[in-house]
Parts: sequence; C-alpha cells; structure tokens
Amino acid sequence: MKLHLFFSHSLTQEQQQDAQQALQVTKEIPLPERLQKLWSNVPPELEDLNAYTTPFLQYIEQEIAPEDYVLVQGDFGMVNMIVGYCKLRNKGIPIYATTERKAVEVVLPDGTVEVKRTFKHKIFRQY
Repeated sequence: MKLHLFFSHSLTQEQQQDAQQALQVTKEIPLPERLQKLWSNVPPELEDLNAYTTPFLQYIEQEIAPEDYVLVQGDFGMVNMIVGYCKLRNKGIPIYATTERKAVEVVLPDGTVEVKRTFKHKIFRQY
C-alpha cells in the first residue's frame, strides 16, 4: 500500500510505524520537490486557490490510485480542495494524523508566561 504525502514536514518514526501497522503502508511517497515547495508556501494573499491547485490535481490524476492513502495536512483551503478532489475522482483515500496535545505553563520571574507544547501522534483518520 502506498502513502502519498501532501504534508509540510517529514513523518515521525511513530507515524511511520503506525502507517505500516494500521494501514499496511509499504511505501511513502513525498511530493516532487517543485510541488513540495508550493505546498509548504501557499501565498496567504491569494484570494482564489483554483489556479494554484492545478499542478496538484494533475499530480493526483497521474500518480494516485483509488487504493492509495493520501495524507493531506496544511493550508486549510488547500486541504479542503485536495480532499474534495480525491473523493470526487476516487483518487486515493484521504487521511490526516491526529495528535494528543499537552501544554505546560511556567510563570517566569518577570511575570511573563512561557508555554511549552508537546504533540504526540495517536492515529490516522479518514476525512
């Protein structure tokens, strides 16, 4: 089983193990470098993402089979468009990673509050 990564960073070791065990993933496929740069840097000033998504939709059509998993996380609008497209075209099974989040607050001597956040992978969930 393949796992295509529409994701701005690398999977953690825990995520890799979960993908192998829970989803039977045998191959992780990152976006090509050009698309990865676009995915990781969606211009916040764009009012319409339709043209921006075109190379991703072309990639999906060419590279993703109905039984492949597609991990989609990032810019909310892009995620929405890619997940919708995958479902509409029966191109892969769109999923996302869930996390357990913990925060520890420490009051510093000057009265400011420092917050440390920890994220721990739990499961992959279908959209």
